[in-house]
Formats: sequence, structure tokens, C-alpha cells
Amino acid sequence: MKETFLIKHAVGGRTFVDTAKQSVPYQIHQDGEEWLFEVQAPLDEAMQELLAWKDELNVFVFREFENEPTLKIWYYVKQGSVQYNEQKAALTFAASSKLEYVPDKFSGNY
Repeated sequence: MKETFLIKHAVGGRTFVDTAKQSVPYQIHQDGEEWLFEVQAPLDEAMQELLAWKDELNVFVFREFENEPTLKIWYYVKQGSVQYNEQKAALTFAASSKLEYVPDKFSGNY
């Protein structure tokens, strides 16, 4: 399985993190009814731009399988949870809900 992790601006669609294009270590784990994220990244210009839009972020995980359609997971970032720790060079945030879907199962015919 191949996994891609994305952090995007919810309004403009700008991509801040895309592990398909850059190696960015990240972790996701569930804690009760929340998912906690930690992304290792320096506090560079791109991270500062992400932090400027921290209340308007979407997070996606795409899981590509060899013999199955791609599973997309859309996490809803919890308001006020985005933090950056300069000592650890780590972005952390939480999601309180998620939506899993397989794009191949959707069609324009209703």
C-alpha cells in the first residue's frame, strides 16, 4: 500500500504539505474520538504560511492499493488545535471527525 498525506488550505485549495512530492515524516493516531497528528517540518516560509491559515486547513490521506480502488480519508481539523513547537520542529493538531470514501464508487448519474 502507498499512502499520501496532504495538508491543504480549505478555501483556496493551496497545498502546504504533500508527501507524494516531498518527504515529510508524520504520524496519526487515534485517541478516543479524536485523531492526533504530528508533522516533522522546519519553521520555514512554507510552514509560516501554513500557520497563517491554521484555522482553514483540510487534511487528507490517500491510500493506494494494488488490487483495490484508492481510499481517501478527509479529516476535519479541530478549531484551535493547530500548534507549532519550534524546539521539536513539529506541527501538531487534532481532528474530531473524518470522512472515508472511495472516489471510484461515486458517479455523476443520480
